Amino acid sequence: MIEVTASDRTYKVEMNSGSKNQYLNERRFVVVVPREMRSIFEKIEPKLFKNATLVIEVPDGESQKNIKTVEAIWDEFGRNEIGRDALIVGIGGGATTDLAGFLAATWLRGIEWLAIPTTLAGMVDASIGGKTGINAASGKNLIGAFHSPIFVDIQTSFLQTLPERDFRAGMAEVIKCGFIADPEILRILNGFSGLNLFSEQQTIEELITRSVRVKARIVSQDFRESGIREYLNYGHTLGHAIERVNHYLDRHGEAVSVGLVFAAELSRLHGKLNSDMVNEHRHHLEKFLLPVSTHFPFADLMQAMKVDKKIRDGMLRMVLLEEIGKPYVQSNISEAMLRAAFDKVAS
Repeated sequence: MIEVTASDRTYKVEMNSGSKNQYLNERRFVVVVPREMRSIFEKIEPKLFKNATLVIEVPDGESQKNIKTVEAIWDEFGRNEIGRDALIVGIGGGATTDLAGFLAATWLRGIEWLAIPTTLAGMVDASIGGKTGINAASGKNLIGAFHSPIFVDIQTSFLQTLPERDFRAGMAEVIKCGFIADPEILRILNGFSGLNLFSEQQTIEELITRSVRVKARIVSQDFRESGIREYLNYGHTLGHAIERVNHYLDRHGEAVSVGLVFAAELSRLHGKLNSDMVNEHRHHLEKFLLPVSTHFPFADLMQAMKVDKKIRDGMLRMVLLEEIGKPYVQSNISEAMLRAAFDKVAS
């Protein structure tokens, strides 16, 4: 069990426990779940769907995170008289927990919600920390609220239902945690050639636990991202830009993978990381067959990065590394330096 102390509430993240039922007993609750995941989850926990006041099926992936979907669900809430005493249960990957949390934050000015992440990225990142949101036409996660769940229920058995591609994409967030805060993650990964990790349940659970602890520790110190929480965005500035330019067709972790190498190259150009450390990024990501380059034009990605959430006073700010385990935020990055780093990840 890991405890997250946020400014709005303290909550538990538990792995492979049945504790979520204590939050659902004798209470009205709404389940928000992708259609395909419902068919899997309903076989495992049919009672949850039977007891739900309302089940909302949503599209898979980022396509669900838009205002049109939200408005349709708000209408359903109204028709079913969902009150402040109700609970929203988000079951699925990071996009679904983002959406479920946003619905909870906005309906009746805020009701409680509970996360059941079913993907690796959702388990180690999206469901934890209270960042909820949807996408705008101008960028990813630009509409949202800080609204913590009351409980996060991680069931690692769901990882066996994932396509290999989704498991690989989730590893980008695990690797990120190793570089920004917990080098032991990287040492553990050195013992594996890549996808042979998929069958090592005990090691996967240790990597999830370590990654969750990284995020829980940072979020507990800086819930509203006024300081060190920005470190969790290592690799995400270019990553989110790639997602937007690519219309969210690929996995989040695949875009972040390229962003991690880009940020490492920028750190090298700023005289922080050496070439060996940059290559260590490539090594860990390529082991999981993750991309380390992009074919999208620099100009298009630069335009997308200009609406990044870390922009201050019109200036692009990026999370870089002084060394492994020591991130920092760099301002005043020249376009020439951005271009030089980008050339290293351009395909």
